[in-house]
Amino acid sequence: MKKIVQITFAFLALAFILQACSTTKTSGSASASRGTFVGTWTITNVTYEGLVANAVQDVFNQAKPADFVNSVWKLTNSGNGMYTLQNGTSQTIFWSFNNADKANPMFQFKKIFEGDKAKNVTEGYQLKVAQAGGGTMTLKTPVIMNNNTAYVVYTFTKN
Repeated sequence: MKKIVQITFAFLALAFILQACSTTKTSGSASASRGTFVGTWTITNVTYEGLVANAVQDVFNQAKPADFVNSVWKLTNSGNGMYTLQNGTSQTIFWSFNNADKANPMFQFKKIFEGDKAKNVTEGYQLKVAQAGGGTMTLKTPVIMNNNTAYVVYTFTKN
């Protein structure tokens, strides 16, 4: 009997350790944290939910959604960051993670131009966090079309 208890305890301890070491993934839940987004990321794919590919001509007042494929996003823990498109165009940003609505956490950013202070910039962009963790994340920009919400979907891979 004592052996069974010891084996059971050893098995439970091993299971606990393995679970603690596993990668955390979120599916639009607030279990992601600010640190989840820190690092250098590349957009590997842009897709559409509820839209045809050419329905959106411009995102982030910058370029076509397809122009963001292979863009590199550098996000620091301080909230400073930048993205660089494949054609070399760079944009400084200030970013944050808003999980006040636990069911709909948002990655948000403001474009920062020379002389701007982030606290004085009132316009920005919000992307719904569909998935984050394990070296990948999926962010979705809502687009209102015919009174329905559709999305431009960005898949990121951590460098």
